[in-house]
Amino acid sequence: MMEKKDIRALSKEELRDFFVANGDQAFRGNQVYEWLWSKGAHSFDDMTNLAKSTRTMLENNFVINHIKVDTMQRSEDGTVKNAVRLHDGLVVESVLIPTNTRTTACVSSQVGCSLDCNFCATARLKRMRNLEPAEIYDQVIAIDKESRLYYNHPLSNIVFMGMGEPLMNYNNVLKAIEMITSNEGLGMSPKRITVSTSGIPKMIKKMADDEVKFNLAVSLHSAIDEIRSKIMPFSASFPLADLRESLEYWYKKTKSKISFEYVVWKGINDNKESVEALVKFCKYVPCKVNLIEYNPIDDGEFQQASEESINVYIKALEATGIVVKVRRSRGKDIDAACGQLANKEA
Repeated sequence: MMEKKDIRALSKEELRDFFVANGDQAFRGNQVYEWLWSKGAHSFDDMTNLAKSTRTMLENNFVINHIKVDTMQRSEDGTVKNAVRLHDGLVVESVLIPTNTRTTACVSSQVGCSLDCNFCATARLKRMRNLEPAEIYDQVIAIDKESRLYYNHPLSNIVFMGMGEPLMNYNNVLKAIEMITSNEGLGMSPKRITVSTSGIPKMIKKMADDEVKFNLAVSLHSAIDEIRSKIMPFSASFPLADLRESLEYWYKKTKSKISFEYVVWKGINDNKESVEALVKFCKYVPCKVNLIEYNPIDDGEFQQASEESINVYIKALEATGIVVKVRRSRGKDIDAACGQLANKEA
């Protein structure tokens, strides 16, 4: 028996064509498309304005591979972590991060991760597969519902900083963002979306060529090649000179400022040389720096640097006019903070 196709892999035009080919009218395709995306239907029976025979025909031809929030944990600080089960039984995690003024969804783009950053629990999981656009979209819908339920307002921002390297699942991530920003989806402004990458130069250039409208964040962690490739071994293939060139290209094409994500670790990059290298790197393109509090992942090789070391970074960056923020971790008590997503519950 042939495996049924996930109906959400079809474009609106393909849905319209399907109905015409089956002796119905094209506008049925529009109705089904609306149920699938803006109304978030989980089954064909939800589509109450379609005749029973039409719903049966859809059931016979397609499936809706919807995600299911398996477990949801709430942190003392209000952060919510979802363990999301996919149709094939695999699990990813996504996080709702609230502040006084907004709620942010941190979503995953891969099951596991393609990369090998030594400080990250997710990187220890092998990459099992890329997420489909609808699976990324569903994570956002689930968090939007939780935002409305717990915080009385819709989701305001999205960051692709969950499990996986978004640029290694480029086409699906872009399709998901297209639906999230479409009026037929969530209608969210692309300026409220940030895609975070560990820094793959040719894909950064591709994004610039594709004239994307969302924001770009780069996990930098060191502006010295030797240190960076120890922290993030894959980056040995993408030296900082290539990364710098791709970011200059990005800015020239998009005029969009870059955010650098940067963790300061004790005995690794908490020295004068590392501070000076970062300040110099930041001068190449308009940017801001987020200094991120580190969340240990059991083995103790990486330790959070002292407040004093972080202050040295802040002073040096501010002295040259670079905007710098310290991002305190949220959801540490439920392993929902940066670098901690590793499916311990799965």
